[in-house]
Amino acid sequence: MLDRMFTSEALEEALWILKNEFPMAVWETIYVTVLATLFAIVLGLPLGVLLVAGEKNGVLPLPAPVMSVLNVIINLLRSVPFLILMILVFPLTRLIVGTSVGTVASIVPLVIAAFPFVARLVESSLREVNPNIIEAAQSMGASPMQIICKVMLPESVPSLISNATIAITTILGYSAMSGIIGGGGLGQIAINYGYYRYRYLVMVIAVVLLILIVQIFQSVGTTLAVKSDKRIKKK
Repeated sequence: MLDRMFTSEALEEALWILKNEFPMAVWETIYVTVLATLFAIVLGLPLGVLLVAGEKNGVLPLPAPVMSVLNVIINLLRSVPFLILMILVFPLTRLIVGTSVGTVASIVPLVIAAFPFVARLVESSLREVNPNIIEAAQSMGASPMQIICKVMLPESVPSLISNATIAITTILGYSAMSGIIGGGGLGQIAINYGYYRYRYLVMVIAVVLLILIVQIFQSVGTTLAVKSDKRIKKK
């Protein structure tokens, strides 16, 4: 394997692919990852809030059957492996975007796979809020929506940003797997050249680029989380 990776032919082909195909693949990967993360947050954030606020002792108690249904749906979606989920949602993907393959089509299964994960991350962040702060807001006559929007969410911003970073890096990994069904991006290049054509050098370059993108997302997320943490005192 190693002796075939660095032949003159392999190096020449990898250089050509690097110049002509990798720029678009990197763009597709970032585009799909960011867009899927935004949609997952739009769906997962309110769901995560309901999981905490809707409890029996929460600020906005919901009927127990409703909470049970929400938890079951989230657990079911989280338990399905992503590759199987992509196949299961083919009809829904085709209904929404008109096709079940391609870069845009991969966003649908990514969102469906990610929003339950985001909901659990939001739930975890909100549970870190000091209950004394919530009780103080309740004693001052704040409504449930005011407590959620002005107390719980603002107090959990650093944790929410950290968990959003976890979510976006997880979705990035899912987006690479979507290359199996023609989802585009670096995942498709790695599969098409590394797996089907045994061009391992191209696959290694795709993996390295994926790692770099993950590091960029992680660094930006960590920086934002630290800056938003009021508990950290600047020297």
